[in-house]
Amino acid sequence: MAGPAHNSERTAGLLLMGAAALALLIANSPLAEAYHLLLETDVGPLTVHYWIADALMAIFFLLVGLEVKREWYDGQLATPEARKLPIIAAALGMAVPALVYKLTTGFDPALSSGWAIPAATDIAFALGLLALLGPRVPASIKVLLVTIAIIDDIGAVAIIAVFYTAEINMTALAISALLVGAMATLNLFGVRRLWPYLLLFPLLWLAVFQSGIHATIAGVVAALTIPLGRGEAVSPLKKLEHKLHPLVMFGIVPLFGLASAGVTLAGLDELLRPLPLGVATGLFVGKQLGVFGAIWIADRTGLARKPEALRWAHVYGAALLCGVGFTMSLFIGELAFDEYMLVEEAKIGTLLGSILSGIAGYIVLALAKPIGESERDRDEAAEIFGEDADEDPTVCNDPYAPPVLPPR
Repeated sequence: MAGPAHNSERTAGLLLMGAAALALLIANSPLAEAYHLLLETDVGPLTVHYWIADALMAIFFLLVGLEVKREWYDGQLATPEARKLPIIAAALGMAVPALVYKLTTGFDPALSSGWAIPAATDIAFALGLLALLGPRVPASIKVLLVTIAIIDDIGAVAIIAVFYTAEINMTALAISALLVGAMATLNLFGVRRLWPYLLLFPLLWLAVFQSGIHATIAGVVAALTIPLGRGEAVSPLKKLEHKLHPLVMFGIVPLFGLASAGVTLAGLDELLRPLPLGVATGLFVGKQLGVFGAIWIADRTGLARKPEALRWAHVYGAALLCGVGFTMSLFIGELAFDEYMLVEEAKIGTLLGSILSGIAGYIVLALAKPIGESERDRDEAAEIFGEDADEDPTVCNDPYAPPVLPPR
């Protein structure tokens, strides 16, 4: 039986889908002009759109950083053996879509900066679709998809930092380094209260914003300084992750989708232009080739084995879902191009590729026949998704809550 965590993933996925659909509907209605005018309205130093994309999304990246740190040191990626398969899958799952994009766009120099758009996976969308499938999906596929997406997130953050930074303000960068050092010192001296870290985080964001590096990177860097408390049921990192998760998944991510997915669909001929076709092909074709091909090669060569509880159809379905690149692809698309029309074309390609990948992945997984799962696989999935927790009254669906002791 699915617990509340399972239902929350489904709700978050549906909410994001609804926000994207609403943005498309508004952008192709008489309200389009008001929609774009609102997004371009100045509020202080930034427009509404940039407050969402640069400031609120920094909180999204803070959550990503917290999740990555927890999984890397105290979760599904805590051992070199556990990291091997998702690292291989994520690496090829980013490289192949970029190559497919380049091939589809004919290596056009004017479009070359968009190569990373189809490289990212939207875990909220993907897990939302998995949640809709319910018990038909083996627990192992959820664990595999989450771990691949975590490595994918690390790669996407690195890409943003390295390839989408134009000029560096060394003074602001030095201030950023000092602030990170201060946060790391708090950790080193055992400061476990969250408020000092949260007080320094906005200052770090402002310094990174002024440095020329994309401001959202501040979220990931700040997350690395939060005390993990490895093995603890409750720690500062886990407490902050737990608090941020509903805010990000039910607030910030749908809001970003609403602000970014509104693109005018003037005609089907737009889909055949090199940029949208390159992005869509990269997501739908490149992702499945990269992820599935990497897992197949790793398994056949003995480099890393696929989970025993999965058929190849399950792996293929998960590889298709990795092509749902909605949030991160839209985000990178806005960084890749300065010209408005190219940003809009990148959005069209992202939406098309993500929709095709989501539908195809859902169908493949719905039709795939399950096979027996090991107890370890079920336990790992329960740890992530809170499933089957109600079988034992001492088990809590909330992985960050204090343990419930049985009566004496």
